[in-house]
Parts: sequence; C-alpha cells; structure tokens
Amino acid sequence: MHIDLTGKTAIVTGSTEGIGYAIAAGLRNAGASVVINGRTLQKVDAAVARLGSDVRGVAADLATVDGHDRLVKAIPAADIVVSNLGIFQPADFFDTDDATWDRHWQVNVMAGVRLARAYLPGMEAKGWGRFIMLASESAFNIPVEMIHYGVSKTADVALARGLAKRMAGTGVTVNAVLPGPTLSEGVEAMLETERARTNRPIADVAAEFVTSNRPTSIIQRAATVEEVANMIVYVASEQASATTGAALRVDGGVIDTLM
Repeated sequence: MHIDLTGKTAIVTGSTEGIGYAIAAGLRNAGASVVINGRTLQKVDAAVARLGSDVRGVAADLATVDGHDRLVKAIPAADIVVSNLGIFQPADFFDTDDATWDRHWQVNVMAGVRLARAYLPGMEAKGWGRFIMLASESAFNIPVEMIHYGVSKTADVALARGLAKRMAGTGVTVNAVLPGPTLSEGVEAMLETERARTNRPIADVAAEFVTSNRPTSIIQRAATVEEVANMIVYVASEQASATTGAALRVDGGVIDTLM
C-alpha cells in the first residue's frame, strides 16, 4: 500500500514531541504539508527544524479560546486535522480537585471540540477531509489511578462518533484512535524515578509497568510512538475512505473485548 498525501495540509496539535511529533513526521513522509503546534515558540521552532522542509509551526495553547483563535487565524483551512493534544496526571479520585478535572476537560476534550467547529465545515465544502481524535484505551478501561483522564478520553470517543454521524455523506471521515501504553516523553518522565532507582533501560521499566498495571496487554510492552503514528497516517489517507465513526485500537490488546 502506497499512501500519498501530496497536496494535503495537515494540522497536528500537541506535536512538538511524543506521539504528536511521530504523527507529524509520518504525515510529512507521506507527502503532506504539516503544521506543528505546541504551547511555546521555542519547542515549536525546534520541532519544525527537526522535521525540515514543507513544515510550518504555530505556537498556541489550544486549551484556551485565545490559543485556538490564534491557530485558526494562522491556518484557516486544512484537509487533515489530528487532535492529539492531551495531558494525563495520575491522582486518586478523592485527591482530584475541580481544577484538575477542568484542566483535563479543556485540554483533552474542548480543544478537539473547537477544532471540529473550525475545520469540519471547510472540509465538507471541499468534499474531502480527515478529522482524527487521539483518545486512549483508558476510554474503555478506565484507570483507577486517573479516573478524570479516562472520563475525558471516553468523551473523545463519543465526540468522534457523533461528529462522524454529523458529517455523513460529505466525504469527510471522523475517527478516534486509541493508543495503549506508549513510550512517549511523557510516559518516560512518569517512569523516570523507577528507571533511576533500578538503572534499567527505560523500555524494560515500561514493559514492567505495562505487565503490572495493564495485565491484559497482549504485546506485554509499551508501544513506540511510531507504531501509533502508523495508524493515524493510514486513517488520514484516501485508502481509509470507508472507515469513519470508528474507535481504532493501537492498544497492544489491552482492551479485553472482541470488538
């Protein structure tokens, strides 16, 4: 299968590192003109420099209306939008205050809502588009150590399904992609204390975390960011034109269901 996104403009939010950066790299390698997004100009510029030609950057905090408006002003239309921006913060339910819940909701859910309102009408007018929400296996397998995160990711799956139905018959697809434990910079930071204590390779520490905390994992390790990005590149392609309204798992088999 040869995926060719030449002539397509793709926005990837939260893409200065981790899964988002890998998605941006994958889309660029498939020929798309890519827009990098992050909160700080320094990190955006660094990511753009790493990716090279035909890449632009917009520094904007999409958890805020002002940041969203800044992005849309700079890039008023796109063929592919990947709402990847997200945060997670382990905390017991009874220690999680309203501010933490609201922060997760604004970053993980409302940023995607605003992007959909801004970019889906233009895709519909052209008769082609791809809108992809980055959810998580935690949407179905709510983690007891961060219920607030799981709830926000369940909302992402519901949002993608609803938007797909809203865009029915337009040539625009909307899907949610559900990574499992993935060895991104954020996960590495979460595991750094254990890595430093044991002096073991970070991949081994991550695998132990997966087997201990996600025992239903079939691959018994953390995925790489590139493995997750591969799914997004496919979903963004012409070849995925019959895939919409789906919750597509790249979870290593963590979700223990047949569907």
